[in-house]
Amino acid sequence: MKLTVFIHTNAQQYVGAKVAEYALKKMSPNRDKFDVKILHLEDYPFLYEREGQSHLRGGKQVIWHNWDLQSFTPLRFLPPQLMNYQGRAIVIDPDIFALTDIYELLTRDMQGKAIFCRKIFPADQSREPYYGTSVMLLDCSKLTHWQWEKQIAEMFDFQRDYQPWTRLWMEAENSIGLLEEEWNHLDTLNEQTKLLHNTRRETQPWKTGLPIDFNRPNRQSGVPKKWGLIPVPWIRRTKAFIQGTEYYPTHIYRKHPDSNQEQLFFSLLRECVVEGIFTEESLVAEMENNHIRRDTLQILQYS
Repeated sequence: MKLTVFIHTNAQQYVGAKVAEYALKKMSPNRDKFDVKILHLEDYPFLYEREGQSHLRGGKQVIWHNWDLQSFTPLRFLPPQLMNYQGRAIVIDPDIFALTDIYELLTRDMQGKAIFCRKIFPADQSREPYYGTSVMLLDCSKLTHWQWEKQIAEMFDFQRDYQPWTRLWMEAENSIGLLEEEWNHLDTLNEQTKLLHNTRRETQPWKTGLPIDFNRPNRQSGVPKKWGLIPVPWIRRTKAFIQGTEYYPTHIYRKHPDSNQEQLFFSLLRECVVEGIFTEESLVAEMENNHIRRDTLQILQYS
């Protein structure tokens, strides 16, 4: 089968996914040698219709919500099945943008491994390192055990835990090869970056100023966290004032700290408009649904 890059998304991140698709083709002189396909959560009822059901995550039973920003994540494990367990595929998140030829990754020596991805080492050393499955190079012939509907059913039957599944802790260690960090550069844009991943949800450049639309499982809704006796929002507001930066409440998406990453996204989006991928009307609809920031058209016009 033809080499394929899969971008998995939901309605909330669809604009990002289309921009990601455009960047993949734009940056590749080999664009005719691979396909790009978008996997849209709403097109997969076996998962989409689980709204409100409980599933196992980190050893706890939690409720599944399609409106959560990252509800598309289980779709990462669908591409081998869609490829009939033949050939190679790459799967990426909808907030990942190519700065180089993805064909270089599609055709690299996999050394007999089934999966190539980056290993993530959390800043908090008490947390266990894990595999970043937001970018994966897959040898689909070696992943016949990825039976997607069966795995989804197991998750909602409390037989499969979302967390170790999505971190590849359930895979054989010797089946996984390691990607260089520049193939999944986490909110880092420099001369080495090949795939820029705007992974920090609170600062995604196209979301600034919008209300947060994802679960924070460790935070009690409506109860501000405190440092000693002082509410954390007070501390953050004071810190922003001292630093001369804009203060955003914790329930609002903040401005990305790197203006170059913001400019990159909107330059790609502007090109998408020129190419007819988006119309002004379609972007207005996305703004009205709080999927992209309300000043998007102004940025495209004046920046």
